[in-house]
Amino acid sequence: MIDFLNVLMIAVALSMDTFSLSLGIGTYNISRKKCFQISMTVGIMHFIMPYLGDLIGDKIVSFFALNSNLFLGCILLFIAGNLLWEMHKKEDTTEMDFSFLGIFLFAFGVSIDAFSTGLGLSAITKSKVSAMLIFSIVSFLFTMLGLAIGKFASKKLGKKANILGFFLLVILGVIHICK
Repeated sequence: MIDFLNVLMIAVALSMDTFSLSLGIGTYNISRKKCFQISMTVGIMHFIMPYLGDLIGDKIVSFFALNSNLFLGCILLFIAGNLLWEMHKKEDTTEMDFSFLGIFLFAFGVSIDAFSTGLGLSAITKSKVSAMLIFSIVSFLFTMLGLAIGKFASKKLGKKANILGFFLLVILGVIHICK
């Protein structure tokens, strides 16, 4: 039971950045299908990244010397720029259409921390597959929740919610770059 609670708390911690970023993206009135695609991709990446971290993590980290905060910050600023572009391009509507690459980059960026968690997964639990499934399910649910709340805010606040979402992404991007 303690093992499950530890894994669940880690899953929630891994999903918090996904949730906060989904709030901002949700303000752009993304279709239900895209919300599901984004959430599913994030969930899958939260399974794959700890697996890769557990499997080959030490070799990759020492070879590439990845700075996950810098990488995530750049992705967030890219997404914010894309949202700003879409906001000006479609002044009469606030709908945003994420491409496959945009969804993948978002999911990859918010899953980098799950990779580093995979490095120590053996020390956390003996049931690694169960832990990765919990990471996956929790991140899927947090992404869906963030997108839904963002969409609700967009309906209540209109274009102000879009601007708020843009600034949230920029601020989080800068914070990650400066870490």
